[in-house]
Amino acid sequence: MTEMIPDADRRLLPVATARESWAWLGRAVRRKSSVAAAAVVTAALGAAATVLPVYMFGVLVDRVRESAPMSALGGIVAIIAIAAIAAGVFTGLAGYFVAVLGSTVLARLREAVVIRALGLPMRTVEQAGKGDVLARVGDDVAVIDKAVSEAVPPVISALFLVAVSLTTMVGIDWRLGLAGAIAVPMYTLALRWYLPRSAPRYAAQRVAMGARSQALISSIQGQRTVRAYGAEAVHRDLVDQASDRARLLGIDVFSIFARFASRGNRAEYVSLACILAAGFVLVDDGSVSVGQVTAAALLFHQLFNPLGAILFTFDEVQSAGASLARLVGVVSIQDTPPVADPRVPSDSGLRLSGIRHGYDGHEVLHGIDLTIAPGERIALVGPTGSGKSTLAAIAAGSITPDSGEVLLGGVLLAEFAATLRDRLVIVTQEVHTFAGTLRDDLRLAVPHADDRMVDAALAEVGASGWVRALPGGIDTVVGEGGHRLTAAQAQQLALARVLLADPAIVILDEATAEAGSAGARDLESSAAVTVLGRTSLVVAHRLTQAVTADRIVVLEHGLVCESGTHEELIAAGGQYARLWATWSGNDAPEGRTPEGATNDE
Repeated sequence: MTEMIPDADRRLLPVATARESWAWLGRAVRRKSSVAAAAVVTAALGAAATVLPVYMFGVLVDRVRESAPMSALGGIVAIIAIAAIAAGVFTGLAGYFVAVLGSTVLARLREAVVIRALGLPMRTVEQAGKGDVLARVGDDVAVIDKAVSEAVPPVISALFLVAVSLTTMVGIDWRLGLAGAIAVPMYTLALRWYLPRSAPRYAAQRVAMGARSQALISSIQGQRTVRAYGAEAVHRDLVDQASDRARLLGIDVFSIFARFASRGNRAEYVSLACILAAGFVLVDDGSVSVGQVTAAALLFHQLFNPLGAILFTFDEVQSAGASLARLVGVVSIQDTPPVADPRVPSDSGLRLSGIRHGYDGHEVLHGIDLTIAPGERIALVGPTGSGKSTLAAIAAGSITPDSGEVLLGGVLLAEFAATLRDRLVIVTQEVHTFAGTLRDDLRLAVPHADDRMVDAALAEVGASGWVRALPGGIDTVVGEGGHRLTAAQAQQLALARVLLADPAIVILDEATAEAGSAGARDLESSAAVTVLGRTSLVVAHRLTQAVTADRIVVLEHGLVCESGTHEELIAAGGQYARLWATWSGNDAPEGRTPEGATNDE
């Protein structure tokens, strides 16, 4: 089955810096400059229309104090009503344009992340883990989407409203504007206290959510391994710990935000008190009218809601910023530069030298040397926990060993970079049926493959019969929402893709384990055809797979304890002979592996 890489061995995908995130966002917004300009203009007009009724209310107060005629008052009321309607229209338009801009940018970012993730070297993705990748294209995109639709539009409108309101207050009387501006340094101090503390917490929260996803996925996908080791409680504890860490970070984030909000409220109250006090003095000496002070106080009071919108959505914006950095980090991954003078492998032989590897300080492979000659088929067997799947993953380049090296035709695997999978393919028992037609599913391996090549691959793995029996034959929609394939059929498709790709080396890590009794013999035949004439390493789920191998390598406690043909090892009477005796003596049905010969790791 697919190797489960512990968290300690994972190398998460990179996270962009704030500068890199802003630079990417700036470039994306400039590509939609017309929508961005419309958002700015409508937001500014909406802010001006929102401030105008308040200013006119101050004028109305002065007119009433002066006993102005009703005709004059009616005109002011009409201006207030028209401005209020205009404010609603322009504010709504601004929200719409901001949402359109944000959704468009997010959609392009999501597409770019998926495309980049699919184009990354398999080793990079495998070492990062599915949880990290899925959390970015899932949780992180959802966080940004929520911020774009719910938080960013009101924040943009609020910022314009604050700027226009403070400008209007200064226009009424600079001293009233100065009294209102007292809030600015208080807000600045609150932000200087909040930002350095919150940003790392939001980033840590996003990482913790990715770790939680990885813990869940690893435990579910590796349930056979978990059960084989009786480690259900251990994995439940791992999931609990990951979930608890995400929960505690969420509480910590909310706690620090609540303290930040209290500082913002303090700034509002202090500034409003200063405006009223300054207004009292200025009215008393005749510098301003009661209506002007009323307008200034109401303008500042009116800012409570937009300032609150900025403050109370700041956590969402911060979280979205952390998610943006994670997505931009994937997009910004540079392709591995090609080797200046790439070496060409001399043949399709595979050599593992001095391989040592461990998890969490516990070494599971102890200096293994293994050479697979070009075209040779080796079966890897051994009791549960002997390190077979780990060794297969290292041979495939999915895991970098703690020490030792793997060479393909005399060239280190690392030198092949993104071209490794053109030469070496690994198939595990966890195969995926992609949504779409069966033809498209197969052509993922070789997009230019024609129907003749596809039919030939299906025929070689023995899948032609059941494919023709499908409702639409090769055009039948399979995968999610389509025709459901059996485990054996899905594995035959995976093997057919290998034939289309035509690699020099094939590694099968229990690629027939999910067939069950009914499909075991057919699937083993399919696997045998797939590795025919290729250099191959087969982690044998059933010992019948080992019988026909050119050589059998037996692992025990992370060491090679035996090596030879089936007949030689039976004659030696060692570990393999005991495993074979258990298998044949119990008359084990095909599809069931006796205790001690399982290969779930």
